[in-house]
Amino acid sequence: MSDDEFLQAMDEHLDLVYNLARRLARSRTQAEDLVQETYLRALRGWRRRPPDDVRAWLATICLNTARAGWRHESVRPVEVLDPDAGMTLTSRSDTAGEAMQGLVRDQVHRALWQLPPPQREAITLMDLCGFTAAEVAAMTDTPRGTILARVHRGHKKLAELLQRQGVTSE
Repeated sequence: MSDDEFLQAMDEHLDLVYNLARRLARSRTQAEDLVQETYLRALRGWRRRPPDDVRAWLATICLNTARAGWRHESVRPVEVLDPDAGMTLTSRSDTAGEAMQGLVRDQVHRALWQLPPPQREAITLMDLCGFTAAEVAAMTDTPRGTILARVHRGHKKLAELLQRQGVTSE
């Protein structure tokens, strides 16, 4: 298969890969780097043998690339982020509402990073990327029941963390 076929097959999954990367990386810059590395690895794999399920294949590559990055970071100093650096307003119609959504989104992102990595991964793949428990189990080589338990425990912990931060579901 050609590189043009690769680009065509990958194009429809860019949002999925970016959204996944954004939850697996601590900053937008790291997420963008993760997306780029995911697509580079995908291209190499595509040239060897194109996958049957491109969506799950890309998510697995992104997840494994992020995990490799975490292992690499564990021996490096932690980057201190400016909490206000990531907030952008996308509309002038309701700036207060947009600002509140940005703050809540940032609080959820920070709370997700307080979860153990297996719980964060399971929640991200199922809730944010829309994969089923069976698909996540296959991607992570983990039993389906374990994935469901991680999501359940992660949801409880996430709700607790957000409640402590004053974020409500209303």
